[in-house]
Amino acid sequence: MAREELIELVTRLYEGQGDETEQDAWLQTLKDSVADPRISDYIFWDNSNPRLTPEQIVDKALAYRLIALGGPE
Repeated sequence: MAREELIELVTRLYEGQGDETEQDAWLQTLKDSVADPRISDYIFWDNSNPRLTPEQIVDKALAYRLIALGGPE
């Protein structure tokens, strides 16, 4: 999913658009589109001051990288 599409979904959720079913679907689409497991926390539980913008939320989620903790090869 393109960055702009992700921003649109985050904006909808951020602004409380849609009904509960739509919001659940949008959130699931976001979760399926980025590796960051905290994407919903950034939208609903952001305690930073000022709050992150939808663009900052998407950029933060897209920047997330899993760290492989492998043993000896």
